[in-house]
This record gives sequence, structure tokens and C-alpha cells, in this order.
Amino acid sequence: MSTAVASVAANGVKMATISQLYLRRISQLHLGSIPKPKHLVGVYASGPLSLSLSPSSINYRLRKDRMPIENMYAECYSYLFATAVKPSQIGLRSTSTAYNPIKVLNRIPKQSGIKAASAKAGVAENPVGLIRRCIVLDIEGTTTPISFVTDVLFPYARYNVGRHLSLTYETPETQDDIKLLRAQVDEDLKLGVEGAIPVPPDDAGKEEVIAALVANVKSMIKADRKITALKQLQGHIWRTGFQNCELEGTVFEDVPEALERWHATGIKVYIYSSGSRLAQRLIFGKTKFGDLRKYLCGFFDTMVGNKRETRSYIEITESVGVDHPSEVLFITDVYQEATAAKAAGKSSFAV
Repeated sequence: MSTAVASVAANGVKMATISQLYLRRISQLHLGSIPKPKHLVGVYASGPLSLSLSPSSINYRLRKDRMPIENMYAECYSYLFATAVKPSQIGLRSTSTAYNPIKVLNRIPKQSGIKAASAKAGVAENPVGLIRRCIVLDIEGTTTPISFVTDVLFPYARYNVGRHLSLTYETPETQDDIKLLRAQVDEDLKLGVEGAIPVPPDDAGKEEVIAALVANVKSMIKADRKITALKQLQGHIWRTGFQNCELEGTVFEDVPEALERWHATGIKVYIYSSGSRLAQRLIFGKTKFGDLRKYLCGFFDTMVGNKRETRSYIEITESVGVDHPSEVLFITDVYQEATAAKAAGKSSFAV
């Protein structure tokens, strides 16, 4: 049996990248970028599905406060084999030497400073043993470059929040946004969240209220907070940008092909993102590839719960009409999200 050699680092890196050498030596396995324990920073293997992680085959360095070695072995086993098997279960093509469900070429996963390996998406024309009925996709870092969110969408919302609030202040929609923001700020002040400042009452005047809201929103954006109050307002701001042709949704090059193939084979595809459902529809509704929403069956946001909480994935499972959670595959680039989905009974695949 071939050997998978793991190196355990003391710096606590949470995800690692499979090197080009690794991808060449594992052409029949196609692991791509594997979600690994936070101490596992490199994996090397050869041969199809012939992996072993035994004490004699592991070189490791652990800080004294790290997990026991046997726990690390078990976690390595679980994710190496799960990541190898899941693509074939949904009929993913295995003709490329390096692929994942969604292409991740030259992008940086969240919570990691290491570039992810390249990948190729696709579904076989006649998938064998297809047991997945639904695929749920993350957006940032999975279907869409992280840079589009951090360098395009976030700055647009930050620069336009004041103008948006001023122009729409009296509308019911914006008043609802303000109500949510007030509640969030009050909670933040109680918890001592950095950057939170009191929002004056309405009778203090429109300009004073807006100034305080803008300061809080900019602080929330800077901290990349995954909270409904912020995401709902951002969606309304971005809608104006898309309507005025100032913004256009960006997805990886092979995402449209993957969505079309999954749709053609009868697999229902959903989106689950911390961004609002409105923002999700905007991103996929206006791209250089056209309107991709025709391939999507629905959208989930933080209204169903935090993406790192198991209950959120249970809620999604109950909403998509499957008999068992294992019929749903969740694809993300965040380790904690993948483990939360797995705990809910879903299959999860980290890219």
C-alpha cells in the first residue's frame, strides 16, 4: 500500500494546498485542495485510493498544547478518503489530473495565506451511482473570487452607504434597514464590540442618525462581519450599482459549465452565502456569461443561521425536499463550514 506522508506544523495553519508534484503523482485520485486538520500542512501520496497514515509513515512536530496524535490520524483518514470519494458520487468527471467541482486556480482560500490548487469542473454524461439530489454552493472563494467581494463589492458599499441612506431615508425598506442596524449596534455596545458607536434617536435629526449609521456600517464592513443587519443593507446598496451598470457579477470561468451540467443531469443547485439573498441573485443574475439564475433553485443567507453552525444546515436540508441529509452535497472553501455541514448529516467537499 502506498503511503501518505503528513507533516504537522506548529504554526496551526488550518488549510493546505496540494503541490503540483503531489497532483502529478496522484493522477487517479484527484484530491485537489483537501480540507485538513489545522495542524496538517502537507500531504503526499501516489496511487489510486491507496492511502495509509500510520505512526511509521508520519513525520510530525507538535507543540505541547496540540491534539493527541491518534486524533490527528483519525481526522486525516476521514478527510483524505471523503475528499477522494465524494466527487465520483455526484458524477464528477475524472479525466483531468487536477480538478474540483469549482475551479480554484490562483485564488487564496479564506483563513489561509496559501494559494489553492487548480481544478476543473464537470459532470459525466452518464454518472454511475448518482446519489446526490442537491448541491449547495458557497459563493466567496468557491464560485466567485474572494477579490471580487473584498476589492469590488465591499468598497462599493463603503463608499456609497451615506448617499444611499440619504436618498432613501424615508422609504419603508431603508427604515427597516435602520431598525435592524440600531438593534445590532445596541447589542454591539453591550458586548463592547470595537468600532460600535451609539445611534441617536430619530428626533436628533436625519443627518446625525445617518452619520452614526455610516460610522457603524464602515466598521462592520472593515471587520467583515457576517450579520444580517449589514448584509441586508449591502444588498440594497449593491442593487443600485447593478441597476446603474456600475457592478457586474464575477464567477470563475468554469462555474457556468458546471451549473449547466448539473442542471442537465437533474441535480438541484442552491446557494448558501453570508451575503443576503438579494445580493446572491444580483451576483448570478448579471455576469459576462449572462443570467446564471436559470440554473439555480434557491438562495439561503444568514436568516437560516450562521454558516459555521450545524443547525443552519439542518434547516437547509428541511427546505430543499430531500429524504436524507446525505442527498445534499455542500461545497465550500472554509473548513469550519464543511465540518458544520457534515455534523448535520450532509456530505461536504472543501475546495
